Amino acid sequence: MPTKSLWELLWDYDPNGLLAVDAGMKIRVVNPAFCRMFKTLPEKALGRPAAEVLGDATDFEQAGEAVRAFEKEYPAAGLYVRQVMFSIKGESITASIFVNLTDEWRQRQEIQRLKLETAVEVNRVVDRQMRVAQEIAGLLGEATAETKGSLLKLKQMIEAGLV
Repeated sequence: MPTKSLWELLWDYDPNGLLAVDAGMKIRVVNPAFCRMFKTLPEKALGRPAAEVLGDATDFEQAGEAVRAFEKEYPAAGLYVRQVMFSIKGESITASIFVNLTDEWRQRQEIQRLKLETAVEVNRVVDRQMRVAQEIAGLLGEATAETKGSLLKLKQMIEAGLV
């Protein structure tokens, strides 16, 4: 049994998904990590249009010559990745490295959700406190007005010599 070369081992063990498409947007190369990410087998991906596997191949169609790095969600696969895309000159091949950021992305979304829930709860508490403060102020105002009225009557009675 022949031993695998270092390149073959790197290819098999790289945790990042690797994909190459030709000018016709057909998948030419995938590694095991890519297949795990997109829940497919190499024999089912190879030769197929990239859009069928990825759900969206627009980035590959617009790749150009420059190296591009961006983050993207692939909802059908339940993935959020940092994607590095580059052309292989003279080969009419566009390659991409997919770094799986799904766990970190979900954590950021959960933190955002908690922040939003906390802000809503704080607003609710402040609104309730303001309502209670207004009720207390209203009651104090009524009591003060009643007291003032009673004191004015008492003052008038004293001035009239009735007390």
